[in-house]
Amino acid sequence: MAYQDLRQFIGALEKRGLLKRITVEVDAHLEIAEITDRVCKAGGPALFFENVKGYDLPVVTNLFGSLERMQLALEVESLDDPGRELESVLNLRELPAGLLDKLKALPRLVELSSYFPRIVKTGPCKQVIVKDPSLQKIPVLKCWPEDGGPFITLPLVFTKDPETGQRNVGMYRMQVYDEKTTGMHWHIHKGGAEHLRKKQGVMPVAVAIGADPATIYAATAPLPAGFDEMLFAGFLRKAPVELVRCETVDLEVPAHAEIVLEGYVDPGESRLEGPFGDHTGFYSLPDQYPVFHLTCITHRKDPIYAATVVGKPPMEDFFLGKATERIFLPLLKMLAPEIVDINMPAEGVFHNCVLVSIKKRYPGQAKKVMYALWGLGLMMLSKFIIVVDEHVDVQDLSGVMWRVFNNTDPRRDIIIGEGPLDALDHSSPFPCYGSKMGVDATRKLPAEGHPRQWPEEIEMTADVKALVDRKWGSYGL
Repeated sequence: MAYQDLRQFIGALEKRGLLKRITVEVDAHLEIAEITDRVCKAGGPALFFENVKGYDLPVVTNLFGSLERMQLALEVESLDDPGRELESVLNLRELPAGLLDKLKALPRLVELSSYFPRIVKTGPCKQVIVKDPSLQKIPVLKCWPEDGGPFITLPLVFTKDPETGQRNVGMYRMQVYDEKTTGMHWHIHKGGAEHLRKKQGVMPVAVAIGADPATIYAATAPLPAGFDEMLFAGFLRKAPVELVRCETVDLEVPAHAEIVLEGYVDPGESRLEGPFGDHTGFYSLPDQYPVFHLTCITHRKDPIYAATVVGKPPMEDFFLGKATERIFLPLLKMLAPEIVDINMPAEGVFHNCVLVSIKKRYPGQAKKVMYALWGLGLMMLSKFIIVVDEHVDVQDLSGVMWRVFNNTDPRRDIIIGEGPLDALDHSSPFPCYGSKMGVDATRKLPAEGHPRQWPEEIEMTADVKALVDRKWGSYGL
């Protein structure tokens, strides 16, 4: 059964010993972040802070800070499972050849229709409605010493395309300026920013904090433009997300959210936002960003404030990103069938490095895959793409780099290009634009400019390996 809300997920974590309740008084100013950082890097549990200094609301962090908790959040045995199912769903887009094929596809299509979000009249997020709202009662965390202020770090930001009415849900940090306004950190490549560029006049915005875990994850997923994140959440949780209409803006939000912020953004207004200790491990630089104006708060009678802390990897966002890597791998394979596996390691903070193994069959195929990935959605932001042969385990970073250092001739095997970069990339001379590198670490063919014989990797024979396996205990090692 799908988690109805954040509370059911917290209960599931606690039942399995994956959540720790902190009863001593803690401070939302830096202290919670320091505790969370230490626990996350040590592989520790989710944290429920019951006694936050100066606030009545508890704070929960590190909900997704391990592969085990990420799997539990999506209710799967493996993070590869949703991707395999998604692949079977997308294959239905191929036109059935005949009546029998159409009849075979019908039950699956009917099942898919049951995942569409459902509008309900009311929900727990409406238990308290505050028409004269203030952010001062919410224990928003200041995570790092040089941060520009406290930041809402786990928001589900809802907007609608002014032209089509299509919903977009993204996760964009929000610096709290005062009790009525925050920043809205919309990168130029993201859906919310695109909606704002199209809008004439103020744009309604709603922010849900503390939804069920699949819905939270869906807000981070790199879905194609126009694909409803709430439908994707329904697909992941195998039940539709219940949405309720807001009080002061024409938007719908998860009915079982803990807290909902309603308001608007004016396209003509911006304010200095940042710095912010980001997932790159560096402070992102201050810059001008849109301003969110608060018009209403609705919440549960006893709301829980959900937050994440980002910083030097690995942190909680690594595991959210790892879910994306596994779920969307089958889609990459559909577009580039030679791909075997990918890895977006913590050291590359996802958008900076992608490791890819391929079934290489012809000259230049590794470079073809690089260009294909750079042309796919947010994969365009990848700064380094390293391609290896199919037998190489790309999850083994050391093994990949061994091939890079040994299998590449820099003049022949390295591509330097230019294109879009993530807004948080501080190394490029210009914001959001700079150079990229592709590294072909596959075995080279004569047609690729390598007329010499390519050596074989050292490998023990299978019979000797089996012999040692059988006798291992007798060696006294």
